[in-house]
Amino acid sequence: MKKLIIDAAKDKIFFMIINNDINYNISHENTKINFEKMITLINDFLNSKNLEINDISKIYINRGPGSFAGIRNCLSTIKAIHLVKKIDYYCYSLDDFSSVKKFRYENIPNLCDKFKIKKNLINPIYIS
Repeated sequence: MKKLIIDAAKDKIFFMIINNDINYNISHENTKINFEKMITLINDFLNSKNLEINDISKIYINRGPGSFAGIRNCLSTIKAIHLVKKIDYYCYSLDDFSSVKKFRYENIPNLCDKFKIKKNLINPIYIS
């Protein structure tokens, strides 16, 4: 079961693939140009690991707080993927995990289960 984690709410756009016990990650500048080609960045990252979007079983997205443009574009892209490919997504906030002492991206799927983050629910938190 391969999972994709995306965080576009911060200074960098961060992607992580969790493939069993192996994790891959990459980051890109948090710029308007990169937001506009979010799906291309995702596909390029997957292709670099010999994967396709169809190989992904779940997607985890940081819903904020953070960059309005980053969150909005990321959520729009993932919602489109969900509509076309029927891949479930989970919108987490780092605030959801504030009681966790050592936060690590690779723990997000387990944390979403532990804190009962609902699937396919969008509730962004923007910083004004």
